[in-house]
Amino acid sequence: QVQLVESGGGVVQAGGSLTLSCAVSGRTFSIDAMAWFRQTPGKERDFVARSRWGGGNTYYADSVKGRFTMSRDIANNTVVLQMNSLKPEDTAVYYCAATSRIGITLRSEDFDSWGQGTQVTVSS
Repeated sequence: QVQLVESGGGVVQAGGSLTLSCAVSGRTFSIDAMAWFRQTPGKERDFVARSRWGGGNTYYADSVKGRFTMSRDIANNTVVLQMNSLKPEDTAVYYCAATSRIGITLRSEDFDSWGQGTQVTVSS
């Protein structure tokens, strides 16, 4: 079992920044990759960013490329999503996710551990 706990959501004006953190615990040795997804009411969970747990290339959704940065704090087993130049359309519940599946996947159904989500609201 892998446990994920997100923090750092809130309300910010357009153009502002927020930093989301995801504390990772449990069977971390089973993790191949971590990702961030987001979801708005009535819509499916959308991919935001993905990175290998052991390091390597990070993939971003086109809508956040150049504005969001995903990183890992190895010492604290924490995954961070730095969000800059936020737009109202970034408003969503953001979820941290982990997968033991080997290989590159950006599909939410391939991730088997999820946090509880944290709300991000960007006002115009």
